[in-house]
This record gives sequence, C-alpha cells and structure tokens, in this order.
Amino acid sequence: MEAIPVRLTLNIPVAVMSHNTFGHLFRVTTWGESHGPALGCVVDGCPPGLRFMLADIQAWLDKRKPGQSRFVTQRREDDLVKVLSGVMLDDDGETMIATGTPISMMIENTDQRSKDYSEIAKRYRPGHADYTYDVKYGIRDYRGGGRSSARETAARVAAGAIARKVVPGLIVRGALVQIGKHRIDRANWDWAEVENNPFFSPDPAIVPVWEDYLDGIRKAGSSIGAVVEVIAEGVPAGIGAPIYGKLDQDIASNLMSINAVKGVEIGNGFAAAEISGEENADEMRIGSGGEPVFLSNKAGGILGGIATGQPVVARFAIKPTSSILTERRSIDSDGNEVDVRTKGRHDPCVGIRAVPIGEAMLACTIADHYLRDRGQTGRLK
Repeated sequence: MEAIPVRLTLNIPVAVMSHNTFGHLFRVTTWGESHGPALGCVVDGCPPGLRFMLADIQAWLDKRKPGQSRFVTQRREDDLVKVLSGVMLDDDGETMIATGTPISMMIENTDQRSKDYSEIAKRYRPGHADYTYDVKYGIRDYRGGGRSSARETAARVAAGAIARKVVPGLIVRGALVQIGKHRIDRANWDWAEVENNPFFSPDPAIVPVWEDYLDGIRKAGSSIGAVVEVIAEGVPAGIGAPIYGKLDQDIASNLMSINAVKGVEIGNGFAAAEISGEENADEMRIGSGGEPVFLSNKAGGILGGIATGQPVVARFAIKPTSSILTERRSIDSDGNEVDVRTKGRHDPCVGIRAVPIGEAMLACTIADHYLRDRGQTGRLK
C-alpha cells in the first residue's frame, strides 16, 4: 500500500518587525514624520470606562512643545492634539470615556521647513541616524530626520497622558538634574520650582548658571548634553515580573528608545559600584500600622524586577544635539568626503524637552505592568 503524504500547517505567529510599537497590554504605536502633514499614536489596551478630558492630554504636550524659550528650538508648533477614536463623549460634551477600543490621536505639523535640509539630502550628518537609516532601508527621509527626529516624541507624550489615568493614585514627575558638567544641588530639591523655570530644574540656584552656560553654547552654534531624572510615586508593590519581564528592564528599554538617550540607570545605578553591600542594602522595619517600611531607596523602588511600593527612580543621559552649525567631517551617499554644517532650528540642549518625554515613557511602562499584573494575579482593581 502506497504511503499517503501528510502535510501539516502550523499557525506560528510571526513577530512584527516594524518596531513602531511598545508595550504588551497597554500598547502604543506611533506614526508620522517630522516634516509630514501630521504625527500621532494609537493606544490599544486602555481599560474601558476610563474618563479623561482633552485638556488632560494637551497640558503635557504644552510642556514638551518647542519654541517656549531661547534655550530650545524655535520651531513654532502648537502641538494641538485631536482624539480620533476609542472614546465616547459624556453628557457634558467634554469628558471622554474610553470604550476599550484603540484610542487614536493626531497632532498636525504646522511649522516644518523642509528647505532647510535640502543641502544634506545626500550628506550624512555626523552623530545622526542618516547613514544607518540609509544602509538599512536604502532610503531615508532627510527632512528633519523623518522618524528619527525628536518630533516623533510628541505622540509618546500624548500616550503618556492616557497612561497616567490607568493606575489609580500614580504620580509621575521629572526634572533636569545636569547640563554639561553643571549639576543641581540635591539639598535644594523643590518640586514646586520645576514649573518656575525653562529648564524644569528643582534647584533654583542652578538656573542662572545654566542660563549663562547655554547662552554661550547657543551663540557658538554648538550643543551640550544633559541628565534627566524621572520619579513615579504610587506604584503598587508587586507589579513587574522576574527574569525576562522585569519592571526595571522595561523602564530601561523604553527610556533608551527616546531619541538621543545614551545611558539609563535605576535607583543609585552606577554609583552602586562604588559602595559596600552594607551601604547599598535598603534595610526594612515594620511601620506603626504593621506595614513594611524601607529605610532607604537605593534600589529605585524595584527589587528582582518587581516594585517594592517605594518611588520608582530612573535617570537617563541625553547626548548633545547632533545638529550644530560647526562644520564636521563626513561623507555623502555617492562616496565623497564632505564637510557638513546643519542649518535650521535646533535645540542647543535637547535634554530640556526630554523631561516630559521621560515622564511619559515611565508612565506607559508602569501602566502596562499594572494591567499585566491585574491580568495574571487578579489582585489589582
């Protein structure tokens, strides 16, 4: 008897390789380019019944938008957000109620100047993603960097505004703690001061130092790097997961995805390498109500990839803006050696506007882990 061939079809899921999405249950996909007609995001996994107003989103976008001081790019964008789907209006006509379907948001570009980039259509700007995008895709959007532009981060800030609503009692705040070699004095830390200066600095004493320093950087047509610190309070103890789903792992990954970020640390981070085990250990006692109390927070609110209930603390380092007026040596796509000077409007310190972006990414990460824990253990409501 002749054998009958058997063919098996396996339904193996294929990983999406576009890499424009992050998160598991609270999933964010961003779209759009720096000099396209608009950019935006789709937030999928937002719990139904969540209530928010357009002003709740716009407030965070206003914090990030360009042109607010002489220390940032003078591109003039209102960054007005529109919610296109995933909500129904309450009877008051203003409050939006999430339906549980994807929430799509759009921000129109109104002040792009693509002609500023015509000279570098074939030239690779040193420090930029021009060469790497070209070698990977065989085509690149030279108009402001396309998807590699920090303009893309406006969509993340919009998503972060929704994420803040997912976790009850969550407060996420950020501050600029260093520009170049000039650091804040942590003894002067005052959250109320962050909104009172153009640098989001918690230390009022450093503000005039940074002003003089950045004025010199800006007039020279150069740029400088910075360090941003983001802190999340009200993070439920127990969210996160061991080994390959760690909360700090995902925080580091999502913060590193921000344009120009070159380093991330959680808690005392690299400073842990300089102290002893006795100094580094966050000792515990029982509080007056019988609850566990930590005597310090060098771990940054995360142990074994799982939240302790303390504030989650992360810092990230931003490199100097690569677009500078000083000529730098490079090559073009035809194989010629060239000198490149970037025209246009650019941040002398892109770290300033990275503060609300870091806040948004931390909020999105915590919201995702909150929903993942609720789905696995059922203990969170």
